[in-house]
Amino acid sequence: RNQHLHHHHHHHHNGGHHHHHHQASQENYQPQEPATIALTASPHEDALQALAARLETELRTAKRRHLVCTEVLLPADLLPRIAAQMFELSEKEPCGIRGCTVYIEFEDEPENSRRIATMKTDPTTVSTFELYLTLRQDRSGWTSILPQFLKNLARGSTIMISPEFALTKNKLYHAYSD
Repeated sequence: RNQHLHHHHHHHHNGGHHHHHHQASQENYQPQEPATIALTASPHEDALQALAARLETELRTAKRRHLVCTEVLLPADLLPRIAAQMFELSEKEPCGIRGCTVYIEFEDEPENSRRIATMKTDPTTVSTFELYLTLRQDRSGWTSILPQFLKNLARGSTIMISPEFALTKNKLYHAYSD
């Protein structure tokens, strides 16, 4: 009986050891992959990050100008998604994204939006098209689950920007005439 117990334990240990060894080799192997991906960030990705950063700067300035006492929260992936879509819309343009003027609108109530910023992606390039970016206030967010009196407080001091946005393009044909 003692023998049996020992044997069983040994067998289990062996299995466990083998499994553990497999895990270890897996772990040693894994970290190398993401590192190589990170090093090969394409120029396009850099341009994307730069454009998202430009948008963020513009929005910070607009917030200081228009919404002084208010905290404005954006979904973390919003600006990169907007930047990516801007690049898509500029693909067939003669100067690409550089020939773009962006008008940023903020819609606090449905059908009521105001211009909060205008941004030329490259001041030295003649604009060949315009993009109208509309950011909306997210009314479905976390403030909707607060009790009414807190909701009023929150609404006064915090604006949550919706993950949904509108981006429309207007081509400027006169730019081609020279």
